[in-house]
Order: sequence, then C-alpha cells, then structure tokens
Amino acid sequence: MHIKTKAIVISTVKFQEKSLIIKCFTQSNGVKSYFVNNAFTGKNNKQKIAFFQPLMQLEIEATNKNKGTLERFKDVKIAIPYQTINYDIYKTTIVLFLSEFLNHAIKEEEPNEPLFEYIETALLWLDNHHEISNFHLIFLIQITKYLGFYPESPTNTTDYFDQLEGVFNNSLSLNSLSIDETALLKRLLVLKLDNVENYFSANQRQILLRIIINYFTLNVEGFKKPKSIEVFKEVFS
Repeated sequence: MHIKTKAIVISTVKFQEKSLIIKCFTQSNGVKSYFVNNAFTGKNNKQKIAFFQPLMQLEIEATNKNKGTLERFKDVKIAIPYQTINYDIYKTTIVLFLSEFLNHAIKEEEPNEPLFEYIETALLWLDNHHEISNFHLIFLIQITKYLGFYPESPTNTTDYFDQLEGVFNNSLSLNSLSIDETALLKRLLVLKLDNVENYFSANQRQILLRIIINYFTLNVEGFKKPKSIEVFKEVFS
C-alpha cells in the first residue's frame, strides 16, 4: 500500500555500521518502522541523516507491505524545520527525553490523529517559546488524554490520587499519592502550555516527573523508565 503522510521521528537505531532503523509515529498509520540502507554513504543519504533527529517532523512517502517487517521510504523531506530546538541545549535535552519516553508509551500500529496533532502542535510551541520549564510535565500529562488514561477531574474534597485507577479519592489505597503529591498533580492538571509563569520549583518538577513516570508504568504495558532521565535532571537541576 502506497502512503503519503506526516510522520514524527520517535527513535533511530544504527544497524550494521551503514544503515538505520527509523521508528516513526505517522499520522495515517500509527507507529511504523523503516529501514534506511547505506544511510552513511552517498551524498543524498548523508544529507538525510539530519532528517532523522529525535521528534523531527517529516513528510514521507512509502510503500507499506504491512507484513510485520521493516518498511522502506520512497521519499522523505522535513515538513516543518525547527528554528530553535536543534540549537538550544535545554530544548534539545527535552526533545531527547520525550522521544525516549514516547518510544515506550506509544505502541499502536493504527491511526491516532488527535494524538499526532497534539504532539505536532506542542513541538511547534516548544520551538517558538522561551519559558519552557513546565513544558515536559504539561506535555506528558496531556498525552494521557489520547492514550486513554487521563486522570478524572478532581474535587476540592478528594485528597488522594489513585495512580492505577486514575481517580481522586477521599482515602488512601495501595497506589495512592500522598496529600502533598496529589495537590501538586491537581495544580499541573489545570495548566496549559501558554501558562508561562514559573509555576513549580525545581524540586516540585522533579516530584511531578517521578509521579508521571510511575503513572505511565502502571497504565502502559511494558513501559520503561527512560534512561535519559538522569541527563535530563542534570541539565534542569
């Protein structure tokens, strides 16, 4: 089946020195993996290596055989060139971390256009704004809407969040956050990307990130804690 679609690069793995395996989240077909032969040889291929940086937004043409094997591109080009992400150490670190996170969080080989459009819009926001300290937290909690386990709306009288059930309760359970942690999560849930104020301290952001990682671990089968988290913490400490 011939397809032409937007795609976001989730991961890139080197294969036998000269080739690459590119995992993409495509607008039309969900998660698909593509094989780029001799990616490091030939003038055109060397140029295209820059296309496969984490969370690059591409336009691709491919013939998908859908036989459980790696597909191949017929044509690749950058859909929207980033202006700052590739040159700002903080934004680059965020993108590296989020790409690894999404690699474990998004698994379905079927279209999820609302999720694709949210990621696309959020990355453009990141590229065009400077106050980004809360970006990763807002981004990650918001994508749970599209993955099917966004927390239910809290009330003022519910002090504990059950991470397995995704609900706020009046009493503790095995997977509950503490009262203070629940209060932090409630504050995060009302934030949008345009809330640019420095809303959390560095320590509070660390706590919220730990909460989000644990929430994904409990609700996404096979989810793994990103290895890049230590580098992420060091840059944003």
